[in-house]
Amino acid sequence: MVRNMAHEFLGAAVDLAPLLKPGTSVADSGCDALWSRMVELGWPGLIIPEALGGAGMSTLEAALIATEMGRALGSAPLFGSYAATWALLKAGSSEQQQRLFPQIATGTIRMALVGGPDRVVAAPDGRLSGEIPIVVDASGADQLVVVTGRGEFWLIDASHAEIERLAWRDITRDVCRVRLTDVAAERLPHGNAAAWRWVRDRLWLMLAAESAGGLQATLDATVAYAKERIAFGKPIGAFQAIKHQLADMKGQAEAVAVAVLYAGWALSAEDSRAPLAAAMAQAAASEAYRDATFRSIQIFGAIGFTWEMRNHLYFKRARANAELLGSPAVQREAVIAFLEGAA
Repeated sequence: MVRNMAHEFLGAAVDLAPLLKPGTSVADSGCDALWSRMVELGWPGLIIPEALGGAGMSTLEAALIATEMGRALGSAPLFGSYAATWALLKAGSSEQQQRLFPQIATGTIRMALVGGPDRVVAAPDGRLSGEIPIVVDASGADQLVVVTGRGEFWLIDASHAEIERLAWRDITRDVCRVRLTDVAAERLPHGNAAAWRWVRDRLWLMLAAESAGGLQATLDATVAYAKERIAFGKPIGAFQAIKHQLADMKGQAEAVAVAVLYAGWALSAEDSRAPLAAAMAQAAASEAYRDATFRSIQIFGAIGFTWEMRNHLYFKRARANAELLGSPAVQREAVIAFLEGAA
């Protein structure tokens, strides 16, 4: 039901047409209007406990919505909101959660997560300095959760940070550079390296789910085109070389969908294999999505390279998703570390 609702809503609400011309950016995508409608549906509070104003759903439901966001290439700041929410769930105090979660759930404030370790330094008095070159959904955020090099979590007022929206190649996503200069911060008391890995696993799942949705959308569009494009008197989908390409894409799409569902369950259940499942899902999904978007452009032929077609939007999202939180090599290193620890 969650997935069907998200599919129907985003299919009707997301309009990619304004982005199908050179010189456009995420600012042309109507992301603020889309976010307002998501707030009305209660999506910002999806993973917030019911007692704190949310829907009390799990990581799996968040992954299902992320899949549909990836399918539609929705530009609203849901990724950043969920990232900050998970950080507060894992590292925040009861007082911080009670203060912030009702505001997040109702859309009163927007939040994003800044960091990964090794980018920000905390002074002894709790003031933060550093530069984070790539931050998702920081533009328009009211509060930022910042992760420092020691795995500490801090909360800051976004107005005290220098936030610069980047001319990102993936024009369906809001990406910024954030600079902090002696910014006053509030510590999230339960933050540490283990908490960061817990949050990171869920962000890997969100990217994998987006990629799974985008891969399926790419497959659907390519199959439809192969049925209607005529060459040498018959649809190009009738040629064996094209059939093989589409069959490979279909196999990848099904395998990735299963990997995402399993990782979503494992993370929701706090299963001991959850870190393994999240890393494997992101590595598999990012590579399969990149491969599928490349194949799609080749099958579309010359028209596939034009701005008027949607292929390039999925192509760019695929490559961005594969690098945002580390390349597939990083996830494979995490898999090896997990297996060696379990041995």
